[in-house]
Amino acid sequence: MRLEGDLTQGSILSTLTKLALPIMGTSFIQMAYNLTDIMWLGRLSTGAVAAAGTGGFFLWFGAGLIMVSQIGVGVNVAQNYGKGQYKEAQRYIASGFQLDIVIALIYGFLLFYFRKDIIGFFNLDDLNVIKMAESYLRIIGMGIIFHFLNPIFSTSLNSSGNSITPFKINTLGLITNMILDPILIFGVGPINGLGIEGAAYATIFSQSVVTILFIYLGKKANLIYSNVNILQKIEFKRIRHIVSLGLPPSMQTGAHALISIIITRIIARFGPIPIAVQSIGSQIESITWMTAEGFSAAISAFVGQNYGAGKIDRVKDGYHKGIRVLGVIGIFASLVLFIGAEPIFRIFTPNDEIAIKEGIVYLRILALSQFFMSIEIGTAGAFNGLGKTIPPTVAGISLNTLRIPLALILSQDAMLGLSGIWWSISGTGVIKGILIYFWFRIVLGKVNEASK
Repeated sequence: MRLEGDLTQGSILSTLTKLALPIMGTSFIQMAYNLTDIMWLGRLSTGAVAAAGTGGFFLWFGAGLIMVSQIGVGVNVAQNYGKGQYKEAQRYIASGFQLDIVIALIYGFLLFYFRKDIIGFFNLDDLNVIKMAESYLRIIGMGIIFHFLNPIFSTSLNSSGNSITPFKINTLGLITNMILDPILIFGVGPINGLGIEGAAYATIFSQSVVTILFIYLGKKANLIYSNVNILQKIEFKRIRHIVSLGLPPSMQTGAHALISIIITRIIARFGPIPIAVQSIGSQIESITWMTAEGFSAAISAFVGQNYGAGKIDRVKDGYHKGIRVLGVIGIFASLVLFIGAEPIFRIFTPNDEIAIKEGIVYLRILALSQFFMSIEIGTAGAFNGLGKTIPPTVAGISLNTLRIPLALILSQDAMLGLSGIWWSISGTGVIKGILIYFWFRIVLGKVNEASK
């Protein structure tokens, strides 16, 4: 096995940056999958965007389920890598894959079989949008296994210091998706356009290409997961440890998705255009949080390896330097979203002036929370690296839940109307960033004292 990257030595900022840039690139690629779909579907119809956005919430909820394995594997690989226990890291990877596959198969079945009930929850009044959303969910459910496997490959490599390989592989997957999207959505030559189903097929096929490449290159380059046997005897002790670490952030992401689904139902009373605005706006806003999550993954791997090696001073310095970088990213994102709201949103719905008008309001309100969101995400990564995944979960779930009553109150006609919903999201994002930052400083102080 090739030892991909030791993060316990060398310049902290240089080490973090070299690890983070490919991970951030991979995060941009994941974001670009969704943006590519929405960009083409926006040219099909606003209803198609609303349908994909509605079905897309369950990909988001699925991402929360993935984190049960992803976070647990990432933390254990990083900490065991820092200790030099590479075989132990591989055993955790095997257990993580076993758990991940079981969850994926169950979730895919539920999406496929109960798609009508799931979409029915949103209480949409446009029959065409309902049918498109059901079709989208049916196809995604059939191929969800690839969506679950790829993050485990990526986190295994990232945590061992190799972030270049996941970036290259995911780039090829994005290129595949970009080529297939317009062909399958609109058709070309003898190929008939499939509309929203084409977008779903393009996504699933592209994800399957990524899985195949991970397996092929793993064997060829002898990467950390290449000798892992997922058919080995299930080691329930390791799976329990993975779940104990991964379940809290998984619950946070899952709760966030469920809360957003409820928020979408509140938005639905304003009609399909606001749903499309939220779908497009959240994807545009994801430029910030996907970038932050990429850097957060680097902070998590860095903190995990150095914590495992007992280098607490290096953990502290790495966190503070990483969070400064994220602060700059957050400020820059705020300026871009606020100043460039109209031209950015117009890219996705060039012919719908009502959607553009509402989209400008959405982006400018959410721009105010980008700095705090970046701090929150980066600090959550540091918590994960220490193996302390509960604090960010508590902060995230409690304040995200607060969005529901705030949205109901502020969206009343006597209050702020539709924009009140956007303020409920942005305001709680600000509070989360402040809370989790000071919480981590307290925990880090205790870790430092315990190490002396």
